[in-house]
Amino acid sequence: MERLSKSEIIFKVLAYTLVGIFALLALYPIVYAFSVSISGKAVFEAGQIVLLPKDITLAAYAAVITDKQFWIAYTNTLFYTVFGTVWSLLISLTGAYALSKDKLLGKRKWNFLLVFTMWFSAGMVPLYLNYTQLHVDNRWGMIIAFGVQAYNIILLRNQFSSVPTEIEEAAIVDGASEFQVFRKIYIPMSSATVATVTLFYAISRWNGYYWAARLVDNSEELPLQVYLRQQIEEFQSLQDTGQVNLPYAMDSLVYAIIICSIIPVLVIYPYIQKYFAKGVNLGGVKG
Repeated sequence: MERLSKSEIIFKVLAYTLVGIFALLALYPIVYAFSVSISGKAVFEAGQIVLLPKDITLAAYAAVITDKQFWIAYTNTLFYTVFGTVWSLLISLTGAYALSKDKLLGKRKWNFLLVFTMWFSAGMVPLYLNYTQLHVDNRWGMIIAFGVQAYNIILLRNQFSSVPTEIEEAAIVDGASEFQVFRKIYIPMSSATVATVTLFYAISRWNGYYWAARLVDNSEELPLQVYLRQQIEEFQSLQDTGQVNLPYAMDSLVYAIIICSIIPVLVIYPYIQKYFAKGVNLGGVKG
């Protein structure tokens, strides 16, 4: 086993120390939010919660679980995330596959138009007017209208372009159709990038707030993030007017909703985070 030099040891110690500090800084807000959500009202208002919970109570979580609107918003967010991610992947995968082909008529122009949308935008007001005129004010409208992101298509296109043409030619000689080549060769050989793009789309859908708050009128179709914002505003209003007297702090209820909203992300992310660096690197090699 090769011995490390003194400078290498110092570098590794400093690197691991800095990474550890950054990890703790990133973890602290989650730990603090959870601690506040299960802490008593008196100790929180007295400013005694710094890291660990005190006077533990689950009253805030009981209020969240028994709130019907919370589960409606939760279901809506799951709907937006699952169907929105599937729709976005369908468009992105097929579009990236077509743009990666040299035989595509006007390939350079189509690719330029795709990149152009990342450089320039019509602006917030024209976009809003366009969405309202197209009646993007319901769940399916939100899924279809926000179905694609140019950056993700570029990642997939670059990865598809790196697939050896010899493999595709051999499959065609064996009788494979265009769809079979796409499904059985390109997608499996680009699994890391596909997983990365899938996570990008899923996180974007799960955290979607702005356009849902601006466009969706029906309260029964609002996602969890909009519901959370409405609850915070309502609690702040009641707290300012002194019209509420609950056995838990207002912030405890808000943090309880936040913790419940991030549970799926915390559960799923560790299983696919290993694809992040690999997927982005593979997708960004060719341009």
